Amino acid sequence: MSRRKTVDRSPDDQREKMMSSAETSAEEQVVTYERRGTVAFVTLNRPEYRNAQNSKVTYALDAAFTRAVDDDEVKVIVLAGNGKHFCAGHDIGSPGRDIDESFERKAVIWWDHTRKQGVDRRLAREAEVYLGMCRRWREIPKPMIAMVQGACIAGGLMLAWSCDFIVASEDAFFADPVVRMGIPGVEYFAHPWVMNPRAAREFLYTGDRVPARRAHELGMVNHVVPHQELEQATLAIAERISQMPSFGLALTKKAINQAEDLQGMRAGMDSVFGLHHAAHAHNAEVGVDSLAGMDARSMRDSSARPENAR
Repeated sequence: MSRRKTVDRSPDDQREKMMSSAETSAEEQVVTYERRGTVAFVTLNRPEYRNAQNSKVTYALDAAFTRAVDDDEVKVIVLAGNGKHFCAGHDIGSPGRDIDESFERKAVIWWDHTRKQGVDRRLAREAEVYLGMCRRWREIPKPMIAMVQGACIAGGLMLAWSCDFIVASEDAFFADPVVRMGIPGVEYFAHPWVMNPRAAREFLYTGDRVPARRAHELGMVNHVVPHQELEQATLAIAERISQMPSFGLALTKKAINQAEDLQGMRAGMDSVFGLHHAAHAHNAEVGVDSLAGMDARSMRDSSARPENAR
């Protein structure tokens, strides 16, 4: 889904745009930012790689979310994906894969993963870039809406689940096929909370794609609309929410987050994060690598939509 790259409406924003343009062109931005009145659109911008999430994307998202939080005119944040797909997961094979690069750590206080080896190296990176960042974004005091079209797979689920709710187009589908790697779900293990536990079992055990209508039935998606109406419908909801007082929205969001955590969400994620890394270590010990020899193509093909999917 294409859109204008950046729209700035204030002199400060214009100066910021001029400064940033000297460093990078719009085509090189892995995340773009656009404000439409009281709504900020933060858009993944790697359509040629189905918006696969690398570390550069993670920290660009964080910067954009921080910008939206600091702007008192912004009441609601929409997270979107440029192109045919919202996000096909973590980057495990594009030329932009940056697993060996260092970035300023913001979500957790831990050492630089690039100086470590084995489980120490992987846990340090994923505690920051994946689990830590998603938890950080879940606490953003402004309502967040994920606007999903096409693929929302594995790491893409984590981005959508960090938001308060999801508006999906009819062509959207959701999957977490990492059990095929012997891994019990993605790092931000929200599955039993964003859908019921029995549905989460089927979702993970099969690794199948769940179409938008079925995701809506399971309570994971709030609204399903025709593809051509996705942006308009999402913006209309965001503008309606924008009529509420900001502090009231922030307190309400905190109240719901606290209720989820009292139901075990945070503790559950902590326990599964350990199992996640036990699986990586097992793969590396008995197989060719920590991903059980799977790459982006094999993961994509493994989550093909079953014939009986609704």
